[in-house]
Amino acid sequence: MALPLMPKATAVWLVENTALSFIQIADFCGLHELEIQAIADGEVGMGMQGLDPIANGQLTQDEIDRCAADATKRLKLQKSTNPIPKARGKGARYTPVSKRQDRPDGIAWLLKNHPELQHTQIAKLLGTTKPTIKAIDDKSHWNSANITPRNPVTLGLCTEADIEKQVIVARARISKLEKAGEKAEARVQSEEVASEE
Repeated sequence: MALPLMPKATAVWLVENTALSFIQIADFCGLHELEIQAIADGEVGMGMQGLDPIANGQLTQDEIDRCAADATKRLKLQKSTNPIPKARGKGARYTPVSKRQDRPDGIAWLLKNHPELQHTQIAKLLGTTKPTIKAIDDKSHWNSANITPRNPVTLGLCTEADIEKQVIVARARISKLEKAGEKAEARVQSEEVASEE
């Protein structure tokens, strides 16, 4: 069950401002009944500012009244009307300035150890551009004499999971192209056999 925002402060407010039972408040706030009793006795939460769950949109006055009238009923948290935050997009990654000089080393390592990766995949992984990758690949990069292939995971440029995901995609693409090539080759051979007959 979802709990209210700041459960102890909400419990303080409910103890001070409603006629709900300790069990109802404890159940709603995810606390123990004895802790609610200690709040009511002033042993716990002294000086704690109560948090109004009605003002926060977590409860309605009707819900409180419904449960205050019958001690067997339980409070139900209102569904939030706040928009749910969206996950970060697949856009370019930010690389801190302190790690940018390590990026060519990471690119060289990926080109050496995972030749199946396309330049666009490496660009997404490390937040770089295709011309930079091409320059490192054909050794025309301005700093190519000082580039030493180093694992981008240990450099902190990406995670192992990100690399594995891109490698899986690349291998699937290659196997799909190989199957398409085999089908085309078989089709050409069958056409040649048919033309000879």
